[in-house]
Amino acid sequence: MASGSTQKFSLFALTAMVVGSMVGAGIFSLPRTFGAATGPFGAIIAWCIAGGGMYMLARIFQALAERKPDLDAGVYAYAKAGFGDYPGFLSAFGYWIGSCIGNVSYWVLIKSTLGRFFPVFGDGNTLVAIVVASIGIWLFHFMILRGVQQAAFINTVVTVAKVVPILTFIVLLAVAFKLDLFRANFWGGEGMPAASLLEQIRATMLATVFVFIGIEGASNYSRYAQTRADVGTATIIGFVGVTALMVLVTLLPYAALQRPEIAGMTQPSMAGVLAAVVGPWGAVFISAGVIISVLGAYLAWSLVCAEVLYVAARTDDMPRLFGTENQNKVPAAALWLTNVIVQLFVISTYWSRDAFALMLNLTSAMSLIPYLFVAAYGYLVARRGETYEVRPQERRRDLIIAGIAVIYTIFMIIAGGLKFVLLSALLYAPGTILYFWARREQGKQIFNTTADWVIFAAAVIGCIAAIAGLSTGYLTI
Repeated sequence: MASGSTQKFSLFALTAMVVGSMVGAGIFSLPRTFGAATGPFGAIIAWCIAGGGMYMLARIFQALAERKPDLDAGVYAYAKAGFGDYPGFLSAFGYWIGSCIGNVSYWVLIKSTLGRFFPVFGDGNTLVAIVVASIGIWLFHFMILRGVQQAAFINTVVTVAKVVPILTFIVLLAVAFKLDLFRANFWGGEGMPAASLLEQIRATMLATVFVFIGIEGASNYSRYAQTRADVGTATIIGFVGVTALMVLVTLLPYAALQRPEIAGMTQPSMAGVLAAVVGPWGAVFISAGVIISVLGAYLAWSLVCAEVLYVAARTDDMPRLFGTENQNKVPAAALWLTNVIVQLFVISTYWSRDAFALMLNLTSAMSLIPYLFVAAYGYLVARRGETYEVRPQERRRDLIIAGIAVIYTIFMIIAGGLKFVLLSALLYAPGTILYFWARREQGKQIFNTTADWVIFAAAVIGCIAAIAGLSTGYLTI
C-alpha cells in the first residue's frame, strides 16, 4: 500500500480485485430485492439498463486507464483533472464515505445471516448485533495496522471461496427450474401490489448500482499494475463475469418460488431460496458463503477506503495527516478515520427500520456522484481530442460511450429519489470541513471559481433540507 512498494499485480490479480470488490453483500440480497420490486420481465429490463450503463462506465475506466496513465488514484483523480480541486475533493470524499457506508452494510448482512440461526441478532441492527459488529470492526482495524502485505493474495483466495456457493446456487436452481412457475411470475405474478413497469424498474435501480460498485477495483490499484493495459482488461473481464452471475441469481428464483414468497424472505435471501429448493442445508451452505464473502469484501474495501483517503492526502486533496504511514507502511491515520466513521454508522443502524436497505441505497447514492464525474471527464477528453493523436479513429466511439454513461448516471441519481440526494448532501456539506482544512494547510484560496461556490451552496442547502426533513419526519431512515 505504500507508495514506495515494488509489489506488482498481474492481470489475474487485478481481475480478482474487480470480482472481489463487486461480489460482496449485494449479490446475496438480490432475490428479495428484485422479488419485492418486480417480476422477471421488469428484472430483465432493469438489468439491461443497469448492465448497459455500467458497461459504458467500465469502457470509460478502460479508456482512461490507457489514455491518462499519469492519473493513478482512480475515481477521484479524473474529477480533479476535469473539473478542478473542489469537485475532485467531493469525488474523493463521496467515494470514500460511500465505501465506508458499504462496509457498514457488510456488518448488517453478517449479523442478519447469523440472525437466521441466533435470533438475538435479529435483522442485523439489534443491540447485540451492533456490539458484535463493533468488535469485528476493531479486530480488522488492528490486523490491518500490523500490515497486510499480501492483500491481493488474500483477496484472490477469498474471491474463489465466495464464488463457489454462488455457482452452486445457480446450478441447483437451474436443475430445479419450473417453466410454468417462471411464466406465472413473468409479468409480475399474483399477490403483490400493483405498480407500473416504470415504478417496478425504478425500485431496483439503486440496488443495481450497489452490486456494480467495485467495477473500478482495478483502477484503484492501477499504480501497482504490471502492465497498464491490464487495468482496463481486468475491468471488462470482471464486469462481464459478475454481471452474468447477478442476472442468473436474480432470475432463477422466479422459476422456483412464487414472487410473494421471494419478496417476504429475510436477508440474505439467497439462503432462503436455496433452503426452499433443497432443504435446510441450503441455508447453512449459502450463509457460510455469505460470511466468507462479506468478510473478504470487508477486508478489500477497508484497504480501498484507506487507499483513497491516503492518496487524496498525498496529492493535497485531503489534510496531510491522512497521507502518513506507520512503521508497517499502512496509512494509519486514514484507517483510523475510516473505521471511526464505520463505527458511527453501525451505531446509527439501531434506529433504522431496514438497516441493510438503507445502507445499500445510501452507498449507491454516494457513489453515483464520483461515477458521474468519471463519465463527464471521459466525455471531455474525447470532445477535446486529448491523447487522440494515438488511434484517432476511436474518438467518435469514445464520445458516444461517454455520453451514454453521463445520461445513465444522471438518470440513476434521479431514479434514486430526492430522499437519497438530500441524505448525500447531509454528508457532503459537513465533509467539506476536510477540504477547508487541506486548503488552509497549503495556504490556498478556499474556492477558485464561482462554480465551486455554487456547488458548495447547493450542498449546504441540501444538508439543511435533510436535517429539517429528518426532524419533521418527512425523511425517514
